[in-house]
Amino acid sequence: MSDPHRKIIHIDMDAFYASVEQRDNPELRGKPVAVGGSAARGVVAAASYEARKFGVRSAMPSVTAKRQCPDLIFVKPRFDVYRAVSAQIREIFAEHTPIIEPLSLDEAYLDVTENLQGIPLARDVALAIRAKIKAETGLNASAGISYNKFLAKLASDYRKPNGQFVITPDTGPAFVEVLPVAKFHGIGPATSAKMNALGLYTGLDMRNQTLEFMQANFGKAGAYYYWIARGIDNREVRSNRPRKTVGAENTFSTDLSDFDAMAAELAPLIEKVWRYCESASIRARTVTLKVKFNDFEIITRSKSVPVAISSRSGLESLSIALLQKEMPLPKPVRLLGVSLSALQDETESDPGQLTFSL
Repeated sequence: MSDPHRKIIHIDMDAFYASVEQRDNPELRGKPVAVGGSAARGVVAAASYEARKFGVRSAMPSVTAKRQCPDLIFVKPRFDVYRAVSAQIREIFAEHTPIIEPLSLDEAYLDVTENLQGIPLARDVALAIRAKIKAETGLNASAGISYNKFLAKLASDYRKPNGQFVITPDTGPAFVEVLPVAKFHGIGPATSAKMNALGLYTGLDMRNQTLEFMQANFGKAGAYYYWIARGIDNREVRSNRPRKTVGAENTFSTDLSDFDAMAAELAPLIEKVWRYCESASIRARTVTLKVKFNDFEIITRSKSVPVAISSRSGLESLSIALLQKEMPLPKPVRLLGVSLSALQDETESDPGQLTFSL
């Protein structure tokens, strides 16, 4: 069972990159803003709430975003500024607890079971943190408070933007049982569709299944789904955890065979991976392409380079080359993924490192 005495906060900055741009440029305030890409090419890295009203979201092709929101303003990312603001925010976290698990520049888990300021209620810790973030950075943060990481993450989405929500041990199981499976953190569109096909539409539907059933249909992830459907998550908040790989993947609603179609699907994955590298100031020397066929067979193909990849175009070039080398593929493809390993800090990179142009 999850420890009901734990106090976990998930802090999530609201539209972080776009909000920083609107803060620093008053002309952008109240207007639909997309960070990254351009009106002609690329993909959106982040969107302001004004843009989200039109359906603009991260990883969306810029052309699509502009079509959905003709007044959309594209802004070039400034990762050095985002990292500096993120450092300010983490200093605020550290005033309350040393147990901080950053997930990215704009979100983190905090274990405040024994917080440094002796505040009895976790909700008051979250209020204090959000107030100081606002005072020092001018930005809004949302917070989820609960007794485990899974529920804290769900709770932080519940009152966005600029709000917070508490899920207590008494309300956790009931909160989960009415939740649609598509709203579960960690369950993507393909898994959600598979669950629906099996008659699983809500947390209660999952909770009514046996562990054996969940594992038979969802493999190793089945056990995780089994427990979170009961509001149970024993993962600890882990500070300073080393990351060995970074990657992204997507399962398609329709199997693909055409090279151009697959290359197009790789673009947002490459963007997501490179955005993380930029935000975390890391580089890598090994690219891996993951391909899952329609019969669920998986193959991976990797390429290592002598010095760290220094640009998004370099990552894209290597990824596309790995796919091209496998063409024609023997079977239709249902999933593609791109990941990086042999990670290193950006400062460790050779200043003469190789670049690869398209």
